[in-house]
Amino acid sequence: MTPGEREQLLNHLDGSSSRLRAAFQGLSREQRHYKPGPDRWSLAEIVEHLTIVEGGLLGMLQKALEAPADNSKRSAMTDQAMIADVAGRITRFPAPEFLAPSGKAPDELMWTSFDAARKRTRDFAAATNSDLRNHFMNHPVLGDLDCYQWLLLLGAHCDRHRVQGEEVKAHSGFPRAASAS
Repeated sequence: MTPGEREQLLNHLDGSSSRLRAAFQGLSREQRHYKPGPDRWSLAEIVEHLTIVEGGLLGMLQKALEAPADNSKRSAMTDQAMIADVAGRITRFPAPEFLAPSGKAPDELMWTSFDAARKRTRDFAAATNSDLRNHFMNHPVLGDLDCYQWLLLLGAHCDRHRVQGEEVKAHSGFPRAASAS
């Protein structure tokens, strides 16, 4: 990863988590747990899902980096196309069951858990000297992505679900009175 790529990645991770926090903080318990439908996630479940994905993906990425680099391979998408697709919710697909939120994560740990997972990702991105561009993992919908793109994906995934959360907040049944608890 070049110094410019590292800076772009860290800014992308920091920006996406700041936007998520700004959109979801200061809400009452009722607001955090409001679901616009039985098959839709609450804001608390969205943050739980992001935490699950963030924590699991870093481990998978580190495992992928143990394999030999493959400089003959190229990603299925450009960095910008992947970010636009994921953050823009262009390609929609349900989360696999093992990444779905349980809805049972304690509210008091919601931000602590997410922030800890994001910090591990950010610390890794800031310090790694691994050849991220020549190690690949397959995404079930987007195809082969290099490990740098997988880190970018975490920021785009965060933005994707922030937008989903904004839709929850805009729903006609969303509780409007905010009494943060």
